[in-house]
Amino acid sequence: MNVHQKLKSLLDQLNTVLVGKPKQTHDCVACLLAGGHLLIEDLPGVGKTTLAHALAKTFGLQFSRVQFTADLMPSDLSGVSVYERTKEEFVFHPGPIFAQVLLADEINRASPKTQSALLEAMEEKQVTIEGETRALPSPFFVIATQNPHDQVGTYALPESQLDRFLMRISLGYPDRAAERELLTGQDRHELVNTLPSLLDAAELQTLQRQVLAIHASAPLLDYVQDLIAVTRTGQWFTLGLSPRAGMAVLRAARAQAFMSGRDYVAPDDVQAILAQTVAHRLAPVSNAGRGAVEQVQAMIEAVPLP
Repeated sequence: MNVHQKLKSLLDQLNTVLVGKPKQTHDCVACLLAGGHLLIEDLPGVGKTTLAHALAKTFGLQFSRVQFTADLMPSDLSGVSVYERTKEEFVFHPGPIFAQVLLADEINRASPKTQSALLEAMEEKQVTIEGETRALPSPFFVIATQNPHDQVGTYALPESQLDRFLMRISLGYPDRAAERELLTGQDRHELVNTLPSLLDAAELQTLQRQVLAIHASAPLLDYVQDLIAVTRTGQWFTLGLSPRAGMAVLRAARAQAFMSGRDYVAPDDVQAILAQTVAHRLAPVSNAGRGAVEQVQAMIEAVPLP
């Protein structure tokens, strides 16, 4: 089985669990192949946790879930050293962050102090505990779920933390046919537990290296820079994209091209992932009358293709 047949099998398996959402599962896989972290923002009960667990099972990765609550402390994530009398020394007990896939469920219900505990881990792939730096497993992939800001008991994520997520997606309600399949089919949790692993960590890292090798031509880079420059004019957004956001766009576009079976990035790849990659980093100008995603789509239409 070649790489693209394997990717198709991965997507097919995920789509048996998250019914009727092929675009969202595609974006999740692209985010993982690009080596980024994923933010899923939606109402409770639409399948965010199920998708995260299915992704870990399908890719053969060690999975850990943390329910973020107002009283969650940073040490609850990273772990603590406990004195063991029999050994007459402190022994470190790792927390749930030491996993290959960490599901940070309802991340915006935790306090800002606990939210910030994820920053070093997401960016540096390591944590510093009691003065000692400990490496996290490789690969390390954070999937955070977030409730809408108008729900009770939520703390908005600061821009610095939103910027650590390569993509943000929303699942939304299923259509009628998909919901009927959910109502009449097997329980989703039981289904996830029976999923076979179609990949392992070493194979995933090989695919991630192949994604990084996807070619981006000079005209394609010009197009990416044109898009970034337009966000900085003040016409569309209050503040423009940072250079780090531009690199994120290119990484995601490379993953999109790889999943399409090409060894080069096309403008279509950039357009396909742009809203998911930059909308959470941008705030539309006050007179836009549109949300960030709609504003990004309108901006794409206004910027000439190379």
